[in-house]
Amino acid sequence: MSRLSTFNSPFLLGFDHFEQILDRVSKSSAEGYPPYNIEQIGENGLRITLAVAGFSMDDLSVNLEDNQLVIRGHSDDNDQGRLYLHRGIASRQFQRAFVLAEGIEITNAHLDNGLLHINLERLVPEPQVRNIKIEAGSSASGDANSPQTIDVKAEKNS
Repeated sequence: MSRLSTFNSPFLLGFDHFEQILDRVSKSSAEGYPPYNIEQIGENGLRITLAVAGFSMDDLSVNLEDNQLVIRGHSDDNDQGRLYLHRGIASRQFQRAFVLAEGIEITNAHLDNGLLHINLERLVPEPQVRNIKIEAGSSASGDANSPQTIDVKAEKNS
């Protein structure tokens, strides 16, 4: 069964490399701890939610390293003297990384009821109109001695 690619559009030429990277990242993240959700909130907003039951705010760190969002959790083992008959709540250290596209900004992070929410916003740049002045010249004849000038001005559309 072939899957439908998002990057198959003729308007997205050269983006097949990004699709390969996304496939590789999704296959390499076999480690499922801690579980997480990624949801869209609003037109330009995203939220990453990690289930971090048993971790306090002091046990968690959220860092932006180059273009990677890195979430780390470390818990101190305060289990001396406890005898577990069954231990199903994981409290092991973890590191989860997300590669952020250019133009994605982290707005905030908060811990609520064992869920770490990290809000992101995609900044939409203002479209720019460029006016390129064309001057007369004899470039059609192939004369390399006649210089051509192109004046480029950036104007903002309001």
